[in-house]
Amino acid sequence: MDVGSKRPSELCPAERQAWRAFVLADPALASPYFALEFAECCQEARDDTRVLVIREAGQIIGFLPLHTGKLGYARPLAGPMGDVQGVIAEPGVEIDLRAVLRQAGLPLFAFHAGLSSQKAFHDNADTIIASWMIDLSEGFEAWEERRGQVDSKAMRTLRSRRRKLDEIEGGHHYVMDETSPEAFDRMLEWKGQQYAATHVFNVFSVAWTRDLLKAVLRRKGEFFSGSCSSLYVGDQLVSVHIGMESDRLSHYWFPAYHADYARLSAGVLLLAEAARAAAVKGQVALELGPGDFQFKRDLSSYQIGLARGCIANPSFLRSTCNAGQALTRAAEAAPLGPVRQWPGKLMRKIDRLSGFYAL
Repeated sequence: MDVGSKRPSELCPAERQAWRAFVLADPALASPYFALEFAECCQEARDDTRVLVIREAGQIIGFLPLHTGKLGYARPLAGPMGDVQGVIAEPGVEIDLRAVLRQAGLPLFAFHAGLSSQKAFHDNADTIIASWMIDLSEGFEAWEERRGQVDSKAMRTLRSRRRKLDEIEGGHHYVMDETSPEAFDRMLEWKGQQYAATHVFNVFSVAWTRDLLKAVLRRKGEFFSGSCSSLYVGDQLVSVHIGMESDRLSHYWFPAYHADYARLSAGVLLLAEAARAAAVKGQVALELGPGDFQFKRDLSSYQIGLARGCIANPSFLRSTCNAGQALTRAAEAAPLGPVRQWPGKLMRKIDRLSGFYAL
């Protein structure tokens, strides 16, 4: 096995063609997170963006996009902003990522949302979570009908909120391809308010995260595009979503809404319209990512398994990783009620925060 490291922009035509072929051949790689263009957007935002090009007997067998930290602590593409991660390879090809990392000189690769269908992530997982999906393979109306059969209350509530919007003086309208700079600014503002209210770290307080969104929104192509959609009531902007899409799947990434319109479920209504737009484009699903939120439970059709853990070679960092996981398991096994969850949550928070600062 031979492993080379390049910036996404440095990939040669043959490597770019191989990447595209791997993605098109595997439905599990339909997410825009696996598009070469997304890796290029990450490079625009972060100088530590690299792609490990994996060859066997001179033939390209896979790619692993990642960020190389200052201490050799590698993280998946987009760091904590990434909802889905994986190896770009032909379906069924198993790659020994420990050997790949060793050849690349990277002692540890910590992942938080690797495809559990890929053996390298599944076998090195400490926790299995899931990404929620809206099935649009048979169209928007078919999804609405099926969800109504499964959860009639949630769909009745959605229809009720639509009717209430219709009754508001001045009416409402959706913009599925929003280009106003105000929409971007309002999303950052409202998201910041949400983070503050819930005591969550504001991901957009770090410059590269804003640069990444801007780079994504500049992309408009056949296999990858950034997307911004919005909902207006009269002339008032009340909800914004910034996401991205591949030729087969849309990813619902950063939604935000005006707090005064929370009672109308402005964010959920915009999500439903984003699903309708994705279906019109012929996309098979709208990906909502991980996280146990009520709107995801109400609207999702199925889930995709994701793995959280680390892959490492014998080193001090491996010992550190093992010690941290052992501490978490010991604490969670103790009969301490809700407190038993604190060590794991604390360590994940520290790891998440360090990912934003490219340590």
